[in-house]
Amino acid sequence: MGSIRSVCVYCGSSDRSDDGYLQAAAEMGAAVAARGWRLVFGAGGTGMMRAVADAALARGAEVVGVMPKIFDTPALAHPDLSKMLVVENMHARKAKMAELSDGFVALPGGLGTFDELFEILAWAQIGLHTKPIGLLNVQKYFDPLLELLDVASREGFIYQEHRRLLVIDSQADRLLDQMEAYAPPSGLARWVHRQDGGA
Repeated sequence: MGSIRSVCVYCGSSDRSDDGYLQAAAEMGAAVAARGWRLVFGAGGTGMMRAVADAALARGAEVVGVMPKIFDTPALAHPDLSKMLVVENMHARKAKMAELSDGFVALPGGLGTFDELFEILAWAQIGLHTKPIGLLNVQKYFDPLLELLDVASREGFIYQEHRRLLVIDSQADRLLDQMEAYAPPSGLARWVHRQDGGA
């Protein structure tokens, strides 16, 4: 079990989010701050991104935003972070957020959130990191995605140990508790089935 001092939150920036999602983001920001952790996120000033950052900042947490320069505008960027890092592009943004973080949490979001979640999962699958990855399943938002992962596992595209890389809960504090207690599943080196009896 690793020690978490900095957690990366992936979530939506849409300004059309249901209030329930915004509340969940605020609860996550507050929960991160209550543990004395640093919050790392995509630096957005709208939607759930704004809610998670504002809640953490209000409780004294350090909040670091990582923003690709294409989005570094007053309309899109959060104006009041502890630190803002502007990077060249989206690839650099994801790499920097991963570098700064001891764990990752995905909240509801759109294509960008899905991209971030699946990339960090794929990195864990091939052994690039062993950090915990949490999924906050607010209002059962991720149920269809979890069903897809179960189908992929049943059909042989995902090994069971890789399916267990995700820590899942619908409540922020419980999810962070699970992430603190996380130990990587055994057998993670197996990502190709070899006919010679190897992994």
